[in-house]
Amino acid sequence: MSDTCDPREETEGAEIALEVELDAKPEKVWRAIALPAFRERWLPEADLAEPEPIASIPGVEVRYRMREEGALPDSTVTFRIEPGLEGGALLRIIHRIDGDVRARSANDNLRPVSLAA
Repeated sequence: MSDTCDPREETEGAEIALEVELDAKPEKVWRAIALPAFRERWLPEADLAEPEPIASIPGVEVRYRMREEGALPDSTVTFRIEPGLEGGALLRIIHRIDGDVRARSANDNLRPVSLAA
């Protein structure tokens, strides 16, 4: 039997991107993602590996390092804001894994790691 996809392939640098069109003005979205008092309501500091952003371009982009559970490596999440249609904002969220995540089957003899989603 031959598989075309090896579940043990490295996924270092894998990312998931999502775009959301919001009715709110870009300035308001920026406050919600960049100011700790507002960000805490939807992205708690406990989920962050570091309480402060690791990179920021005011009004445009902010990046946080996320703390992952178990044996998973930390990841980064980047929020980019662009003007949207009709005065709203386009929010682009990019979640990137910073290390090696390997899927494995229950009966393999590879080093133990968390199962990939």
